[in-house]
Amino acid sequence: MCYHAFNGAFRHYVCVACRLAFKGSTWPIRKRVCPGCRQPLVFAGYDFAAPRRRDTRAWSVVATVLAEGLTYDHRPGCGCTRLPSYRPRTRAQVRVRRRAAERLGLPLSVTLARRDAFTPETRDERRSTPS
Repeated sequence: MCYHAFNGAFRHYVCVACRLAFKGSTWPIRKRVCPGCRQPLVFAGYDFAAPRRRDTRAWSVVATVLAEGLTYDHRPGCGCTRLPSYRPRTRAQVRVRRRAAERLGLPLSVTLARRDAFTPETRDERRSTPS
């Protein structure tokens, strides 16, 4: 069973435009809105660590990861059945993964989740084979 299910962990919500991050409990589920721009907040995962507000480069990486539908979840030791996922931290790492996605013909979300952009992981191979 998942560590977060029993621990009552907080969900992290982000407004990338305002570069703000908030923690919210899992109960009750409601629509989260940014107090600055009144836009809906994006769920960033349970294990999200927000960069400093003035660090625009790090926030651009966060925006890229969240735009691809990925979240910051599942650290090792979580207890979930899913494997721990890698997320890029710098714009250079995002650039390398964009090039890899173009060259390999893969979606950007797949290459963003890889530790090495050009090396397939077992997680990717399991998804591509029909069950």
